[in-house]
Amino acid sequence: MEGSQIKPEWLKIFFILNELQKRLFAAEKSIEIGYGGVSEVSRATGLSRTTITLGRKELKSINNKQPAIKIRNHGGGRKKVITNQNLLKAIEDIVDETSAGDPMSRLKWTCKSTRIIAEDLQNLGFNISRMGVARILSEQGYSLQSNKKMLSGKDHPDRDSQFKHINRLVASFSRTNDPVISVDTKKKELIGNFKNNGEIWTKKPIEVLDHDFVSYSSGKAVPYGTYDINRNEGFVNVGISADTSEFAVNSIWQWWRHFGRKNYPRAQRLLICADGGGSNGSRVRAWKFFLQELSNRTGLPITVAHYPPGTSKWNKIEHRMFSFISMNWKGKPLENFESVVKLIAATKTKNGLKIKARLDNKKYKKGIKITDDKFEEINLKFNNKFPKWNYTVIHF
Repeated sequence: MEGSQIKPEWLKIFFILNELQKRLFAAEKSIEIGYGGVSEVSRATGLSRTTITLGRKELKSINNKQPAIKIRNHGGGRKKVITNQNLLKAIEDIVDETSAGDPMSRLKWTCKSTRIIAEDLQNLGFNISRMGVARILSEQGYSLQSNKKMLSGKDHPDRDSQFKHINRLVASFSRTNDPVISVDTKKKELIGNFKNNGEIWTKKPIEVLDHDFVSYSSGKAVPYGTYDINRNEGFVNVGISADTSEFAVNSIWQWWRHFGRKNYPRAQRLLICADGGGSNGSRVRAWKFFLQELSNRTGLPITVAHYPPGTSKWNKIEHRMFSFISMNWKGKPLENFESVVKLIAATKTKNGLKIKARLDNKKYKKGIKITDDKFEEINLKFNNKFPKWNYTVIHF
């Protein structure tokens, strides 16, 4: 047979048909081609030879007096798992400590196989197969991934152990309904009519300055965020001066005033998950000094768990709050501090994220030194598990 008798126009029609129509249509085309038609149609459409042969039999049995052939027999086809919240929560708990991926995107994966996850779920009383697990993982943003070169340097040897320790702390505080917050400073933003990356729907382009010179700006916004992990609520204190430890702790205090004490009236303790560097760094004396003042004001012992070096993007505030703020104000010049506050507060997600923002007009002094005598006055208790990253400040 010279050349293929399957035309592109025919395939365009084929691919919009349902299962029954595809089967019959392909069978008719194979009959039309004649010898070798089943094989040729199979190669072109992806249907198996068995399916096309079945279609040819169905074509012979059809007459105008018979009822239409059903696409599938009654009860046929794969049964869909009804995904309730208990099942989703169980899957999330199973893969939580083994999840990986880039938290700034929706892409995640787990080192546990779907077969193992299905077995774990069956032990918990859920009737689900590994294929059902695969479908749910896909719906939740997980994906089969190969390695991708995007990291540099060596991981800290205690990295995984610290992550597991943080997970255990979060679970412990959550069980007793004590607040768990993730904190960090978002990237500083120049205030003025400058380009902000991203695109928005508009009738005409927004004209901005062609250079982002600091001299053209009216200042820098310093957004310090506090994210309530269990309630999916955030608070951003927008500073106008320096990102200091005093500013960081005052931002957490503002969160407690606006959200914390109202949402946790019976709180007995507070857990802070923070990066290892910056104004809330694990080695910064001023951070611990001002935390003592915060503990005294709130009457709560404050436990701090720092993420290991080079793992700041795993901090939940980065991918659960800051990333959505960036998406919300993309393409919009941050012309003044008020617009920054309004754009942050207007950020919402389908998962119910709520954010409150305020402008902090206080001028914070840089370079505050905490002497040995002052540092020893801090009621500081280091954890036996990686004391350089885990400690508790207890109120007087």
